[in-house]
Amino acid sequence: MADDPRSPLTTDRLRRERTPGRERAELLVRAQRLAIFTVGWNVTEGLIAVTAAVIAGSGALLGFGLDSAIESISGTVILWRLGAERRAPERAERVERRATRAIGASFLVLAAFVAYEAVSALTTGDEPDASVVGIALTALSLVIMPILARRKLAVAIALGSKAAEADSAQTFACVWLSAVVLVGLALNATLGWWWADPVAALGVVVLLLNEGREALTADGLDDCC
Repeated sequence: MADDPRSPLTTDRLRRERTPGRERAELLVRAQRLAIFTVGWNVTEGLIAVTAAVIAGSGALLGFGLDSAIESISGTVILWRLGAERRAPERAERVERRATRAIGASFLVLAAFVAYEAVSALTTGDEPDASVVGIALTALSLVIMPILARRKLAVAIALGSKAAEADSAQTFACVWLSAVVLVGLALNATLGWWWADPVAALGVVVLLLNEGREALTADGLDDCC
């Protein structure tokens, strides 16, 4: 049976087995390609989601679209970090610390926005229209994001990069957010339960806050590369 890439034993073993030179250079290229795909996907996803949200008047879908913007920022931060190591390896540790903190901060920004949108929806009682585009988009995200997150995590562990691990964790968090928004949109479209998505979104806020705290207080942040 293959090792679970998220288990502590696997993580520790892969970190010990990090190898410099050609193999690491190949890992850096792979990580950069995943980051480029992340940015491209989320920019496209965000534009579609925000447009559909405005048409349907859906706060949850708007939050989903702006979440994609945070993911794009996270992917850009990782590209910055990886590029710094390829151009100037001696700067990698300093850039790693900054990148990890930037990703942690992006978690907190996303958590604040999701919480605001959820509370606003519950207090105003605005009932959004059904959004077939939103349902299709979040369903597609639930297929693509878990695969992307697992691949990013495996490369991050092999590189021993806390910034890349934090970025993969953010992608995993977005899987849950996609699921919540999809359920909310589906319940609103089929049963008229407009309140379902903001209630569930408040649970996602807890996950986002935890991921942000872990990234900002990660062990070994001062010696992470």
